[in-house]
Amino acid sequence: MSVRILALVGSLRAGSHNRQLAEAAVKLAPEGAEVDLFEGLADIPFYNEDIDVEGSVPAAALKLREAAGDADALLLFTPEYNGTIPAVLKNAIDWLSRPYGAGALTGKPVAVIGTAFGQYGGVWAQDETRKALGVAGGKVLEEVKLAIPGSVTRFAETHPADDTEVAAQLAEVVGRVHGLVSETAAAA
Repeated sequence: MSVRILALVGSLRAGSHNRQLAEAAVKLAPEGAEVDLFEGLADIPFYNEDIDVEGSVPAAALKLREAAGDADALLLFTPEYNGTIPAVLKNAIDWLSRPYGAGALTGKPVAVIGTAFGQYGGVWAQDETRKALGVAGGKVLEEVKLAIPGSVTRFAETHPADDTEVAAQLAEVVGRVHGLVSETAAAA
């Protein structure tokens, strides 16, 4: 079964290590899995119910909803900002949670991984992101985790795709998401 995985990156910085992780995941996807890196989170306005009405939804938010709706699963890459989830990623989750009970996240398998400078690799942000995704209706794949500490030094001169240990871990993560989605589809 071919599985489409939408990757969302919680950092807008051009040299973001989480973006580099997502780029590596695109390259390392196993046969039968396709990872699509979503572009445009910076263009989506903060969620506001006043503009989330048919005919008025911003084009950037519609693009995100369509991409998530077309995906079989989502894989979020998050840094840790002040001990929690970056606003851009939370905003994406908010847009994907609507309309209530029928948003693009409803029942969709979702996993969260990432890297951060701290010694725990952003686990607080990842936990907060999983919580938000679950409340928003996503089917959180709790068993799929990867937190890479020391991003600033570890990836100072090495792209994550060129770090043998990280590349193997990323390939395993994408493979697990692919496998879990395929198993669920086969059981349905």
